Amino acid sequence: MTSESQLREKLWKFEALFVGAGTASERLAAEAALQRVRARVEELARHGPPLEQQFSLPDQWSQHLFLALCRRYALRTFRYHRKRRNTRASGGFVEKVLLPEFNELDRALQVYLHEMTLRVIREEIYDGASDAQEVPDALPSN
Repeated sequence: MTSESQLREKLWKFEALFVGAGTASERLAAEAALQRVRARVEELARHGPPLEQQFSLPDQWSQHLFLALCRRYALRTFRYHRKRRNTRASGGFVEKVLLPEFNELDRALQVYLHEMTLRVIREEIYDGASDAQEVPDALPSN
C-alpha cells in the first residue's frame, strides 16, 4: 500500500525535475532540467502554431491536476460555455511533455486515492470491501 509520505516523496522527486529542490546541487540539477524542458517547449512551438485542444478528463482530481500542470507551463486554459476544457499549445509540447507528465502524476494520485478510500471504508465503515456475490441469472417469469 502506498502511504501518503511515499506518494509525497514520489511526487517530490518527479517535481524536482521541473521546479527545483532543497540543496544547492539539487537546485542546480532541477534548474538544468527545467531549462531543458523550456528549451524543448520553445523548440516544439517553432514547429507549428499553437493548436486549440480539447481535453475530457475522467474525474475532478484529474481535472485539478491537469489545470495545475497547464498553469505551471503558462498555458492558457479556458472553456466555452457548457463545453469541455480547452488549451492552446503546440501539439508537440502536449504530446511529448504535458501528457506524459500528467499521465505519470495522475496514475500515482489515482493509486493513492483508491488505497486511501478502501482504507477509510475498511477502518470506519466495514472491514469487508469485496465485490458483491455473484448469483445465477434470475429465472424467467411466466
